[in-house]
Amino acid sequence: MSLITLFLFSAIILFAAYFLYGKYVFKKFKINDDNVTPSHTLEDGIDYVPSKPIVVLGHHFASIAGAGPIVGPIIAVTFGWIPAVIWILVGGIFFGAVHDLGSMVASLRNEGKSIGVIIQNNIGKRGKQLFILFSFSTLILIIGVFADIIAKTFVNNGGVASASIFFIVLAILFGIVNRRTSHKKSAFLIVSVIGVVLMYYFVYLGMQLPFVLDYQVWIYVLLGYAFLASVTPVSLLLQPRDYLNSFLLYGLILFAVVGVMVADPVIEMDSEIHISSDSLGYIFPVLFVTIACGAISGFHSLVASGTTSKQIDKESDVKLVGFGGMLIESFLAIISVGAVIVISRQDYISNLASKGPVTMFADGLGSIIAALGISESFAVGFVALTVSAFALTTLDTCTRLARFTLQEYFEDVKNPVGAKISQNRYVSTSIVVVLSVLLLQSGEFTTLWPIFGSANQLLAALALLAVAVWLIRKKVNATFVTIPMFFMFSVTLTSLGLFAWKNFQEKVYVLSLIAALLFVLSIALFVLARKSLKTELEKPQKVLK
Repeated sequence: MSLITLFLFSAIILFAAYFLYGKYVFKKFKINDDNVTPSHTLEDGIDYVPSKPIVVLGHHFASIAGAGPIVGPIIAVTFGWIPAVIWILVGGIFFGAVHDLGSMVASLRNEGKSIGVIIQNNIGKRGKQLFILFSFSTLILIIGVFADIIAKTFVNNGGVASASIFFIVLAILFGIVNRRTSHKKSAFLIVSVIGVVLMYYFVYLGMQLPFVLDYQVWIYVLLGYAFLASVTPVSLLLQPRDYLNSFLLYGLILFAVVGVMVADPVIEMDSEIHISSDSLGYIFPVLFVTIACGAISGFHSLVASGTTSKQIDKESDVKLVGFGGMLIESFLAIISVGAVIVISRQDYISNLASKGPVTMFADGLGSIIAALGISESFAVGFVALTVSAFALTTLDTCTRLARFTLQEYFEDVKNPVGAKISQNRYVSTSIVVVLSVLLLQSGEFTTLWPIFGSANQLLAALALLAVAVWLIRKKVNATFVTIPMFFMFSVTLTSLGLFAWKNFQEKVYVLSLIAALLFVLSIALFVLARKSLKTELEKPQKVLK
């Protein structure tokens, strides 16, 4: 079987799903442009900014993609490439796209607030507090880990650091020019073309002008940048940077597809399915925890209901941004699988242990892109730079999301300190950055990271729970949400149970306790949701005459 066949089959399935299943889902959520979006009703020029759908898609896609749809699928190929592909396609269409769109629409109908506030409105205040504490802790963990990953990348590759700095400067200039020429329809297209051309030129220039700093210095520089990106207007830095960066990934996908058509590589890996792995465990639940981005990821709900919903111009834009953005990411995950199945399973196992998934992705895809006549070393460098650029995007988006989450939590704290944190974006962002620095200095995140996969998928299950309760209270049949929800709960509860037991046996009691607490948290929120729905159903119903 050739890689062309796999790519073509996957593209047709995902494309058809957008128009067929997507149409069904859009009707269930009753998307209507007569509903005025929060970006207009609460427009403040900082967080709530109505924007063009292609710009919001760029921000959303760049934020949710990161390294997730690359790392997870490549590791999951350990169980065989066929189950990985099946889960990406089925999960992306029936789980992830519904999860992302549902989180976004529910947020739009609740003043652009996060899933935590939606839980409060539909499940109760206690549910909101539990969810926000969990999601805030997860975001701080992501900020710490990605700051560490990016800093180490910059130390080892000064060219990537230089190109990233050039990108930030370019994004600021793009944002300024775009804001001043927004009244001219043709100006946006012209500015976009110039911006994208300069961005690709900076890829080359960055490799020629490497910039080197110590690891610790990079940590403070990166968190300083994340602070600025969190407090400045989205249209000045965050949005234009994500928009321009998205063209790096679009280009990567295009080069990969054309490169495969030219090179016509054959799938060398066998089609055997492996039920268990010595390093990972059993295919259930590990496969569904390992492949998060690309199939379904709880982090997406934080982005969809955190930054993206505040930029949606009209409700129909969520079709492309929410549902379509997830399916594009699923195709990227298919490309990731394709980059490593052109070698034998023996070589795959060996390279995964020695090189890691990101390097395997860069080497595999770089060699395919080189078939277009591009230098293989440049192609590999371009792929690696693209992955790093999106890791940086995840860092700044997470900082803003953590700020939103902290502010929403302290909206309920009626004292001067709570009011200061909830109302002042500089104070709340400072708290986020300080906690991230403390986490990095303690080094504890390296211990906690293994549990992140389960925590992230638990977040997805809880987001689906919030959307399901919201729909049911609106008298909408939510079966298309509850089926994915129950499956994700079964995955995460099994994973957390096994993780807690394994670490208890190995006497790693801290991780065992954390896994147990997450297990209890999910059960508690589920019970609160059931109680809320029971109370709703027991209310006397109005009789239509």
